[in-house]
Amino acid sequence: MSKNFEGNEDYEPEVTLFVSAFNEKDYLEQKVKNSKSLNYPQDKVTQIWVTDGSDDGTPDLLKKYDGVEVHHKDERAGKIAAMNRGMAFVKTPIVIFSDANTDLGKDSIREIVRLFRNPTVGCVSGEKRIYSKDADSAAGAGEGMYWKYESQLKKWDAELYSVVGAAGELFAIRTALWQEVEKDTLLDDFMISLRVAMSGYTIQYNPEAYAIETASANVKEELKRKVRISAGGIQSVVRLRALLNFFKYGTLSFQYISHRVLRWTLTPLLLFLIIPANFVLAQNEGLFSLGLFSVLFWGQVLFYTAALLGWFLENRQIRLKVLFIPYYFFIMNLSVFLGFGRYIKGNQSVNWERAKRDVQTEAVA
Repeated sequence: MSKNFEGNEDYEPEVTLFVSAFNEKDYLEQKVKNSKSLNYPQDKVTQIWVTDGSDDGTPDLLKKYDGVEVHHKDERAGKIAAMNRGMAFVKTPIVIFSDANTDLGKDSIREIVRLFRNPTVGCVSGEKRIYSKDADSAAGAGEGMYWKYESQLKKWDAELYSVVGAAGELFAIRTALWQEVEKDTLLDDFMISLRVAMSGYTIQYNPEAYAIETASANVKEELKRKVRISAGGIQSVVRLRALLNFFKYGTLSFQYISHRVLRWTLTPLLLFLIIPANFVLAQNEGLFSLGLFSVLFWGQVLFYTAALLGWFLENRQIRLKVLFIPYYFFIMNLSVFLGFGRYIKGNQSVNWERAKRDVQTEAVA
């Protein structure tokens, strides 16, 4: 496995930091400064910014920085169009994608490159972290806990065979493995990384390479972001249907179906159906008995009551963190239903739809 692969310790290739941006003037100074402070030889790092449609002065501001390539186009065609266009300018063997509103950990490039010593690794996913504060909202605390859970799954996936999709905040591929993505793609990071895996390479994960960003400002903003992701998930399942073939992709197919396909399709529906089903079973053994199904049913009632109470208190600016987990869990699964509806209607734009972010703080979730 790649985590045990030592390879050439002197491997230190040139890399490109690639940022697709739309109206990022509030973040670019910090992003450029952060990128130049990373623990990797700066003469081996190229910064490329593709700023399709930006009209807030982002392109002109970026041109003031030495060592930053700016490729601007007035037309706003969406992030994936910017990535497709910008990849023509990448000349290094490794390209690292990152978002403009994230800061990278100091050793992130070096930690990513270390896994590429293994020639079977085609993509490396970093870890997404969330700035937190003492009085987190349900969105902030829930998102932070979710990414801790997601990071653990990525670790297990990598240990078994391959991570199932990279985090768009920070991931890298071998430039030679780049495949142009359909212009209406919603989850560019997922499609790009899975197609690398379908080419016979693995996606590996390194939590020591990380990107930090602030949480969504509130649950409404977080739900908007999750609905878009869910719509993109359904789109990805349709486009990556070849990956359902166990005979061709083996372990990768198992990981893909269990980790992604079920999450974006059957699991939320089954969670909904299991409530009336469990109610009938509990009635048969005595609704107020201590039978298995009765205990499970009342446990469900308690969980969703906690989610409802979390919503009620959050709307009144009362913060009780113990209720954030059931509330965020409910929002995540609700987003799948809403995302499926949006995908069926075909009214999801490919243009950037940044959720409003919370105020940045010092702690990291």
